[in-house]
Amino acid sequence: MELGLQQSLILTQQLVMTPQLQQAIKLLQLSRLELAEMIQQEMEQNPALEEAGTEEPSDNNITALENETASPEKETPLKEVTIEEKVRSDTDWENYINEYNSTGRVYTESENTEAPNYEAFTSEKKTLQAHLQWQLMLHGLSEEKEKIGHMIIGNLNRDGYLCSDIEEIAEISGVEIEVVEDLLSVLQTFDPPGICARNLRETLLIQVHQLGIDNPIITEIINNHLKNLENRNSKKIAKALKISLDDVRAAVKIIQYLEPKPGRKFSTDEPAYITPDIYVYKHGDNFKIVMNDDGLPKLKINRFYKNAIANGHKISKDAKNYLNEKMQSASWLIKSIHQRQKTIYLVMESILKFQNEFFEKGIAYLKPLILKDIAEDIEMHESTISRVTTNKYAYTPQGLFELKYFFNSSIERTGGESMASASVKERIRLLIENENPESTLSDEKIANILQSSNIQIARRTVAKYRKVLNILPSNKRKQL
Repeated sequence: MELGLQQSLILTQQLVMTPQLQQAIKLLQLSRLELAEMIQQEMEQNPALEEAGTEEPSDNNITALENETASPEKETPLKEVTIEEKVRSDTDWENYINEYNSTGRVYTESENTEAPNYEAFTSEKKTLQAHLQWQLMLHGLSEEKEKIGHMIIGNLNRDGYLCSDIEEIAEISGVEIEVVEDLLSVLQTFDPPGICARNLRETLLIQVHQLGIDNPIITEIINNHLKNLENRNSKKIAKALKISLDDVRAAVKIIQYLEPKPGRKFSTDEPAYITPDIYVYKHGDNFKIVMNDDGLPKLKINRFYKNAIANGHKISKDAKNYLNEKMQSASWLIKSIHQRQKTIYLVMESILKFQNEFFEKGIAYLKPLILKDIAEDIEMHESTISRVTTNKYAYTPQGLFELKYFFNSSIERTGGESMASASVKERIRLLIENENPESTLSDEKIANILQSSNIQIARRTVAKYRKVLNILPSNKRKQL
């Protein structure tokens, strides 16, 4: 067998993603904030891209202006104007030049400005560490003990619990364990009550002591029956302490008002505000879809560069190629943004058609819907619908929802249409919300109630939906 090299022509078809398509796909899956940030970056990097103003001169005016600038010999001579008014000697020429020797209104920021910062108008949230350190400094301890106190405060977690061993702190500080124990007892008297405890039992006992509650039943429940208290097993507590159920209920009512996480009110977590991409309003008998363009600059191609190339001005070949590339990139970006907004609008319009009853009546009327249904309706691919509905939010008459919310799996019903899983979750939430606190509904009872309403659902599915809703089991919801 002889080996050799030979050439052959093969014709094949291959899908290639053009840069324009890649950019359009990238824009499609960006959230509103990410899109605004990306547009700002492009405007900084691309000189051919600029924000469209409210009043723009026409092309004829620009051409006329360029002709006047290009042929100064045609200008008619003007008579010199003499000003005989005397100028005051105390004129601040520096401010005059800065204000009037500019092409337009200019806003600048400098480090020397006397205007207050934005932070000056908002109150700074006090942290737990700062609050405790302030109390420690006021306590008048020695320098060594103060240093150990700062170390203890630095080892508290966000809930206010000490997450380091006393022995470790004593070893690092080079002091006896008793010294750290005594100082910890001092810190445990600070505000908020229950701070610097090592576990839940200790923080509850500290709060009971600070409140001046001298009740042996409460102390005994906290010391030895927290597990039964967690499981709402009042009978077992009453039997162990040889007291009545009424005494247990009275003690538990007091314990329920104690704070299990003393550092919670000093949490620095800021709420995340969502700006909707789409507004859906009720307009007569129909719904109106409005795209939210607030905060997104309207882009256009810089006319100076555009006319410079179109009118054949003398510029170098490299500069011309650079400008062509930047203008093409700007044009692609503008078209991609318009396409993105158009696609989101079409998807929302299709969702509105499928889920019309939801927008009219509420969550209970949400229908089963999958990406394929929308894709077939607007003749797009499912992957495109998935990108559009990710991190996009719609403000509706029923509240603020992510577009993914409108897509639900179906729950079968006997003798009727299928029901959306979100509607079933809402029914479970309402059943638990309206249950008798002394006789809570188990997952099995909820499944039977739903089956009596022709909703075929298993007990384990009810348990799964209950966990998604962050609802405790029936034995822990039961009131003592």
